Amino acid sequence: MSDLFLNANMNIPLPERMRPQTIADVVGQSHLLGDGQPLQVAFAQRRLHSMIFWGPPGVGKTTLARLVANSFDAHFVALSAVLSGVKEIREVVEQAHIYKSQGRQTILFVDEVHRFNKAQQDAFLPHVESGLLTFIGATTENPSFEVNNALLSRAAVYVLKSLNEEELNQLITRACDVELGMTIEDSARTRLIGAADGDARRLLNQVEQVAQVATSQKTTHISETLVKSSLGSTLRRFDSGGDDFYDQISALHKSVRGSNPDAALYWFTRMLDGGADPRYLARRIVRMAWEDIGLADPRAMQICNDAATTYERLGSPEGELALAQAVLYLAVAAKSNAGYMAFNQMKAFIANEPSRAVPLHLRNAPTKLMKSLDYGKNYRYAHDEEGAYAAGENYFPENMPPAPRYQPTDRGLEGRIADKLRELRALDEAARKK
Repeated sequence: MSDLFLNANMNIPLPERMRPQTIADVVGQSHLLGDGQPLQVAFAQRRLHSMIFWGPPGVGKTTLARLVANSFDAHFVALSAVLSGVKEIREVVEQAHIYKSQGRQTILFVDEVHRFNKAQQDAFLPHVESGLLTFIGATTENPSFEVNNALLSRAAVYVLKSLNEEELNQLITRACDVELGMTIEDSARTRLIGAADGDARRLLNQVEQVAQVATSQKTTHISETLVKSSLGSTLRRFDSGGDDFYDQISALHKSVRGSNPDAALYWFTRMLDGGADPRYLARRIVRMAWEDIGLADPRAMQICNDAATTYERLGSPEGELALAQAVLYLAVAAKSNAGYMAFNQMKAFIANEPSRAVPLHLRNAPTKLMKSLDYGKNYRYAHDEEGAYAAGENYFPENMPPAPRYQPTDRGLEGRIADKLRELRALDEAARKK
């Protein structure tokens, strides 16, 4: 009978067999569960409240929700935002009324709550407000963007972190010593931890996968060679539509802007390693050239465009080198956002301005009628003026208030542009005084 039980237990995936049964069993999240920390205090003082667990996959969001329900002896209902709708929510509400009459609270756990639309969220919001339901949501996406404000204001948001190397190492030890009865080399641990990328569930799935291969080879020892042959090539945790993706793009862009080539290359390579589309990265690199380098170094735009073209011609992995070198060039190039700022300020200015007429002297006059209406009259042809500059000429609509100015920096080529503009503006001022 015990053998039958053991075999049945082994059919349960390792992450599920090792799911913590008490708060003390939880590995990681010490910033929430340590002494005096928010969730530890809530458990100790038995203060049940609605909450949202926000964090990457495999960090314990579902586990914590179940532990909350167990700790407070509450009726626990789990819904998937992908599979459930308003009908299922109404059924949960009906059950909650029954359990309330028996003196038990109902916890509604919604996994991937960011996928719940407004109608679904509105369906259970009144029951959260009334206290009939205690809501716990789990999301990998920023809840401030994905959860409506009314619900967000009634739930405490707890940010869960990826597990660090020490915490992942603890899980490997528990898995090998307690569940699997295997020994493991330190180098094999290191490789498993690197492949897990902070995701406990992923780590345990990989440990189980390697252990199964070891068993098939009639060994109870996990070596680095065994790990390499069992797992093959693994990508780091990366979601092209999630927070990790946009956080890493932000880090890449800010490293370029901050003129740190090593950090910029690190984030660029991290994104490639995680499976980012190099064509997407090429587009972002071109954008960085225009936004943060601008006219301080016009070669940057050309280098980025050439790198993107090279990638289209060579593909991966050869073409990725061109993109990497473009990133390095952007990081070390002179920086200016003067053109970017001038463009945005002018857009805002025009959005609040009436549509002013083009002054007559700036209009073209291809017909006699237009000439008779003074189109182009008194226009000063700049090439006929001294220095090819019509000092004091007005190129804006008549009686328009001062518009935002392009203010070049003193960095790179833009420094020479700044000198030129100062010279031209001085000529304008002298002409106006005459």
